[in-house]
Amino acid sequence: MTKKLNNTGEMSFLEHLEELRWHIVRSAVSVLVFAITAFIFSRFIFDYILLAPKNPEFFTNRMLCRLAEALHKPNLCINAVGMKIQNIQMAGQFSADIMISLYTGLIIAFPYVIWEMWRFISPALYEHERKYARGSVASISILFFMGALFGYYLIVPLTVHFLGGWQVSEEIVNQINLDSYFSTIAFIPFASGIIFELPNLMIFLTKVGIITPSFMVKYRKHAIIVLMILAAIITPPDILSMMLVMLPLVLLYEVSIVLTKRIAKKMEKMKQ
Repeated sequence: MTKKLNNTGEMSFLEHLEELRWHIVRSAVSVLVFAITAFIFSRFIFDYILLAPKNPEFFTNRMLCRLAEALHKPNLCINAVGMKIQNIQMAGQFSADIMISLYTGLIIAFPYVIWEMWRFISPALYEHERKYARGSVASISILFFMGALFGYYLIVPLTVHFLGGWQVSEEIVNQINLDSYFSTIAFIPFASGIIFELPNLMIFLTKVGIITPSFMVKYRKHAIIVLMILAAIITPPDILSMMLVMLPLVLLYEVSIVLTKRIAKKMEKMKQ
């Protein structure tokens, strides 16, 4: 698309909206293309990715069961008996297929969507701002996929084991509904990917002057409480799962402090 400039060499408000519209359209098309591709290969996605965490053969389940055997702690072994998923709605399986395809399309297209947003924002930045922002698309994408993998390989199997095996009475049998299972499995990796963007968020807030490294250090205890709440939201309600999620979040917060200190020093040099 060719940008139309006025006499001052700048785009008008309506031209900015038109430019933004095309960035959004291209992003939506990329999500749709990957979603259609995911729909075509849905059998593989369901059998080998989404349904895998509930089976004993899943990597995390096997490793924890081996650890339980070595330490003689049987409680560490999770999902030793695979659960059955049932569908009670006529269009249940088709709806789940559509929902998972859209989630998959969004996750795979995430780097391209971020790149399109960067293309829209970058012309408004100064040269030194663009210099500092170089690599941001890559860092956002890497942290997102790291978070998604963390959620899939650690939080998901723990959630399946805890919630799928919880019983208030032996007379009540858990028969997990298709929609309930897949909505949980799809939400956790996506939410984990977003939460892992913490360092990028802290860097952005530092650059715009909302927070400082000294502020982050001063309110570290308050931040840990907030992170604990976030961990509790995306994990099953048990202490072990929450602590396993808390540790990388606290580590990311500490990394954010180090990175924001470097950013703050560079900004001070620019002012001099």
